Amino acid sequence: MSTPAARRATPLITLIAVCVSCGLLPASLTGTSIALPAIGSDLGAALVSLQWVVNAYNLAFAGVMLAAGALADLLGRKRMFATGLVVFVACTAGVGLVSDIVTIDVLRAVAGIGAAMVLTAGSALLAQAYSGPAQMKAFGALGSSFGLGLALGPSTSGILVDLWGWRSVFLVHAAIALAVLVALPSLRESRDPEATGVDWKGTTTFSGGLVALTLALVEGPQRGWADPLVLALFAVFAVLIAGFVVVERAQVRPMFDLNLFRQPRFVAVCLMPVLLAFGFVCLLVFLPSFFIGIAGMGPQQAGLTMLLLTVPVLVFPVIAGAVVKAVPTHVLLGLSLVLVAAGAAWLTTIDRDAATATLIGPLLVIGTGVGISFGLLDGAAIGTVDPARAGMAAGMFNTMRLTGEAVAIAGMGSLLVSLTQDRLADGIAAHPGTGEVGEIANDLAQGKLGEVAATVPEAARGGFVEFAATAYTGAFHTVLWILAAVCAVGAPVIVLMLRERATTPSPEADAALPAAS
Repeated sequence: MSTPAARRATPLITLIAVCVSCGLLPASLTGTSIALPAIGSDLGAALVSLQWVVNAYNLAFAGVMLAAGALADLLGRKRMFATGLVVFVACTAGVGLVSDIVTIDVLRAVAGIGAAMVLTAGSALLAQAYSGPAQMKAFGALGSSFGLGLALGPSTSGILVDLWGWRSVFLVHAAIALAVLVALPSLRESRDPEATGVDWKGTTTFSGGLVALTLALVEGPQRGWADPLVLALFAVFAVLIAGFVVVERAQVRPMFDLNLFRQPRFVAVCLMPVLLAFGFVCLLVFLPSFFIGIAGMGPQQAGLTMLLLTVPVLVFPVIAGAVVKAVPTHVLLGLSLVLVAAGAAWLTTIDRDAATATLIGPLLVIGTGVGISFGLLDGAAIGTVDPARAGMAAGMFNTMRLTGEAVAIAGMGSLLVSLTQDRLADGIAAHPGTGEVGEIANDLAQGKLGEVAATVPEAARGGFVEFAATAYTGAFHTVLWILAAVCAVGAPVIVLMLRERATTPSPEADAALPAAS
């Protein structure tokens, strides 16, 4: 029998274990972005295979999120949390030990499944350990830890890659997850007595649709957007998502309660991380390759430069939590999107000779906008619905967040390659003997400008390097303008939706999202 002191300590230990492990999960996404150029060079991996080091993890993470939550309710949250950690540790360590890119992609996908187990079970453990206002604070801490992981992933990984190589990134992540297992004896087991099992039809249609969409986005630049396979994948996505909606509406206890989307404020909260995925998470993944491949930075310098983008994400959640008592949440979240849009537009000044001084302004502005939202979103997600549906709301919110990230990363990568191909094709005739346009665009997207240049005759090398770098930089600028437009258009939409009263607002919802004055 545990002592009263031990029982009192359990919620705090639960909070620490969940926040550390769940902060590690996004770090495994953004930290990998710093390692990608080194992985590609070391293993000679093609762009598509290299993209799946990120995409496989994020897709599996998002695709099985709700199924993992259902299994946690049925089999036990503590058990699922422990299982997820073990799977994550084993697969992440395995990535650091193997040298076959396909094996790495598979291990990353399975690690994503483990990550989904950890996040869903961890959220449920928090909901069980805390109640009332303390629960709101606990979920706020969880959201901040998620933001912390996103923010620190690139900088810490850059240092690790410079010191010990790309494998150390995965081995260190595995070691941190392994350390969390020490806290397991202090966690309390819990189940949902009314749990009926996993909605396999819903899981299959949702996950299959997400995989089909990502495959289409990845293969589009390689095969051409009118290629029959690419068009078929888009069609499969549409059919499976339609099937998912039909399946969920027919369920007595759906894992994804579509009725929640009748509440404008809940929809707005779910849309926010999707918009931020385009304006922030994509930059966490693709900016390091630009810094390393185009601007000529080393991994450590690139990681440290990324701190300009990520440090505000560590600071402003706390500030937002304090300011929200005086400023309505819808105003703060609208402001956050405006800042991200302005920062992305400002960042179009970037070029291969950009000094750190020219990056300070735009990166800090983007980071500030994201930091404001990260301090509010997780608590708001459960505060916009009835307390009895908090677990469902948290699961749906995290699914929307991860799905948005997966689609945004795949989409931005494909757009970068397509735009670069177009720009290269316009002037490649002036640089004979430089190789096929598609291959060059793929190599530039991997940060391999130096390796591409090495294949060009020395007499023409200088002109070609300038031409290729300009082509990719121009494509990057176009993507930044698109990201800015997405966030700028989304800002007023989010503000208006958050001002809408829910049909039956609860006191908890009003506390989390203050009504418009």
